[in-house]
Amino acid sequence: MKLLLTGSSGFIGTHISPLLEKQFEVRHLVNDLRDHIKVTQETLDFSPDIIVHLAARTEVEKSFYEQITFSEINYVGSVNLIEAASRISNLKNFVFASTMEVYGWQLISDEVKYNLVPKESVSFDEHTQPNPNAPYAVAKYGVEKYLEYMHRSCGFPFSAIRQTNSYGRKDNNFFVTEQIITQMLSNPTEINLGYAEPYRNFIYIDDLLDAWLAVIMNPDKVHGKIFTIGPDNPIKIKDYANLIARKINWNGHINWNKKPARQGEIYWLNSNHNLITQILGWEPKITLSNGLDKTIETWKKQQRNESAIERR
Repeated sequence: MKLLLTGSSGFIGTHISPLLEKQFEVRHLVNDLRDHIKVTQETLDFSPDIIVHLAARTEVEKSFYEQITFSEINYVGSVNLIEAASRISNLKNFVFASTMEVYGWQLISDEVKYNLVPKESVSFDEHTQPNPNAPYAVAKYGVEKYLEYMHRSCGFPFSAIRQTNSYGRKDNNFFVTEQIITQMLSNPTEINLGYAEPYRNFIYIDDLLDAWLAVIMNPDKVHGKIFTIGPDNPIKIKDYANLIARKINWNGHINWNKKPARQGEIYWLNSNHNLITQILGWEPKITLSNGLDKTIETWKKQQRNESAIERR
């Protein structure tokens, strides 16, 4: 079968491409998603059986300052691709990378207060009402609703994965896990981070890839489904940083709140994987501790290589 992949150069794309190429004839979309005519032509010329749509701006923090760009790429670009895909008669599934960020603020007390941390651990699932609270999340949720509209009105085949915070990157330290690790490895005395109090859950790249492959390889079982993938392992960012520090044996000082404040910061995001496990049998296998060990070792090795190059 033929598979059209967007976002091939991104974190997931670079990891999943060689895996998909073992199973499919893969074409990597080359045109800008915002160019409706060129995207339509490229899509129709290839006429894929499956489309995996990963391409997006994903830096949530930056979306507060680059709202238009995020909306154009993440929403309008996705609609362009969906409309092109709707003209393919042999399309078996359109798999979309959504985000757990769509849950946004939740009413988690008796009073109407937002962004609070619940007294007991709560995990969001496919039945939790989304209330996106960042330009990035609003655009992603908009695509979900567009896909649901197309599925209901035209029978358009789709699946979406509301991804948890992923980690295991080797060459990008913008995101929280890699940012904490690289700062600690480079600065023995002190580092600067953002918010300390929010809770998040985390999934290692290998588990994330397995989840994507499970959905991609079973189109008949996942039509019209939106999945959360967990794992249900919420941890406060402050505690997360302290866990990483212990693993690295870092004894410096963390300066918190050193990044621009987000409008309406969300303090609790956590999800489970019950539905995808029930339908496909997938569940995460790598513990947070083991995943962090792998990621730390990756960046330590890179640091050693850079030091060796500098000494030459």
